[in-house]
Amino acid sequence: MTRMTEAKARLKGSIAPVITPFHEDESIDFDTFRELIHWQIDEGSHGISVTGTSGEPSSMTVEEREQVMETACKTVNGRVPFVPGTGSVNHNEALRLTKAAQEMGADGALVIVPYYNKPNQHALYKHFKTIADAVDIPLILYNIPGRTATNLEADTIAALAADCPNIIGVKESNKDFEHVNKVLLKAGRDFNLYSGIEVLCYPMLAIGGAGHISATSNVAPAKVADIFNEWEAGNVKSAQALHYQMMPLNDVLFRDTNPAPAKAALGMMGKIKPVLRKPLDVPSDSIQQEIHDVLESYGYIRPSYADPV
Repeated sequence: MTRMTEAKARLKGSIAPVITPFHEDESIDFDTFRELIHWQIDEGSHGISVTGTSGEPSSMTVEEREQVMETACKTVNGRVPFVPGTGSVNHNEALRLTKAAQEMGADGALVIVPYYNKPNQHALYKHFKTIADAVDIPLILYNIPGRTATNLEADTIAALAADCPNIIGVKESNKDFEHVNKVLLKAGRDFNLYSGIEVLCYPMLAIGGAGHISATSNVAPAKVADIFNEWEAGNVKSAQALHYQMMPLNDVLFRDTNPAPAKAALGMMGKIKPVLRKPLDVPSDSIQQEIHDVLESYGYIRPSYADPV
């Protein structure tokens, strides 16, 4: 078994994309950040990711991102795989951050399609291949066309998988289920496909997915992990039941731009101060009331945190 084959086998399940907590002045709250990572691991998350979409990386400097990644890596301390988000709109920044992830001992890196500048498929191939050639750690591509305005096509993913042995998978935050089926058809059934769309976590397992990187795991890590656990154990009906059980929470956590609802929810749960860096902000009072009501229905709100923040 090759090292990358071993990585594919190890990097499965629910990889939690942990939010970045901030103080009231929007500085990074590292103490709370460490507590969140410990909680995720204690609750059964199979891996930890930071500085992905849920971590507000575009609102951080490169130095801050490196600091957050380093803190997370030390906090995880090898207990589960650590796969930080290292992508950027800037190619050289993505290269620097991915190299930094390797140097600090990360188990892999999650590299997003560059946002805003809308590269064509040939340019995307060159971008990702250059990064893959510069490091030895496993890479997971991150396709989220709703944020990047560009879809990483299945043919491009397949070409990268064929030409770059350390590109082992893709996180698909793509509602086009035909597309994600074609990814596995063209890149190979052993290519790790992760769902980044909450309502597709279970369906992607059914077509051969490797797990999910779901923002909902910030709020309900055990249940999100158990969707994978039950499926992996052959308990299809239990996994299906969890899929439907989680739908109201999934829905309310995307009533506003991620991670605003998740941070509001974690605030109500007493886990963080619900602060986002500008230009993001907490959801409206009406959405916060919806979040509160859903959390209460799941039993996630402690009595002392029964009122919306």
